[in-house]
Amino acid sequence: MATTTIQIPRETRDHLAELARERGLTIGQLVEALAGQEPTAEQRAQRLAAAREHVRKVIGLEISDAEFDQAPDILANIYKIAAKKARSAAA
Repeated sequence: MATTTIQIPRETRDHLAELARERGLTIGQLVEALAGQEPTAEQRAQRLAAAREHVRKVIGLEISDAEFDQAPDILANIYKIAAKKARSAAA
């Protein structure tokens, strides 16, 4: 794998070195691990789309992206929708 050099303040380098040492890693491995934990905007959008599709399948209702976007607390609303659907199925 090709590597590159980045310029950071010495204090930042020292801090990264200490964090890496505590974890038994090199600074490069630490930076790679940290970068891997922070998704890009595109990755977040893909995860959001996948999560919405999963919710649609699990609940069995077609909820539009606009409805998801309008919901201030989508998880609470999903619970309400699921409870209402369960009550309807039991009746």
